[in-house]
Amino acid sequence: MNNSNVTLDPGLTGHAEIPQGSGPFPGLVVLMEAYGITAHIRGVCARLARAGFAAVAPDIFHGDVFGYTDMDKVPPKIRSLDDDTVMAEIGTTLDWLAARQSGPQARLGIIGFCMGGRLAFLANCRHPDRLKVAVSFYGGGIAPEGADRFGRTPPIGAAAQMQAPLFLGYGADDHGISPDEHARIAQTLSAAKKRFTLALYPGAGHGFLCEERVSFAPAVAEHAWRESIAFLQAHTR
Repeated sequence: MNNSNVTLDPGLTGHAEIPQGSGPFPGLVVLMEAYGITAHIRGVCARLARAGFAAVAPDIFHGDVFGYTDMDKVPPKIRSLDDDTVMAEIGTTLDWLAARQSGPQARLGIIGFCMGGRLAFLANCRHPDRLKVAVSFYGGGIAPEGADRFGRTPPIGAAAQMQAPLFLGYGADDHGISPDEHARIAQTLSAAKKRFTLALYPGAGHGFLCEERVSFAPAVAEHAWRESIAFLQAHTR
């Protein structure tokens, strides 16, 4: 099944949803969970388009899609990714979105989930002059205690380069991302005098926004969506 509907570059495709009307619309890069461009990620793009954003999810897995029960296949795929390559693909996606806007400065942002939440945080450090806003939901490995279990460099070390306001959303019952990690992130960003919001949602675990997962928490998800979309809109007007 081909989950891509746009070509962002000769070597990169993606799934895009554009609002109806003449635009131009603020653009958002949507970064997938560690399962590929699933129906959930396509639905996220559609939700953001209804909120007035041109949303595109670059296929950084290049065609691979995994089921939410294929847990044995996910870690090797995560380990196969290279942060520098993904950051370049995000840059390509930003170029694609910027080309569809007018005016001297494009209104661009980024949002990511799980693996994509970590990448959204990193992109806010690597593309500081291009992003107006960043949202990271349950991004693991941003500030782990000790070594990253996938062998990645924790992006918290690049926080000083961050410029765009950042929204971080976590489930209070997410056993993979501890309160200690929340504290390390908040302390680092506060010391660096960065604009951020860290929202903790009681009654929610990891992946609580995803209607395809057993951890889906509908009422909490609607609340989190309202808060995060308001944050995105406030910083892309």
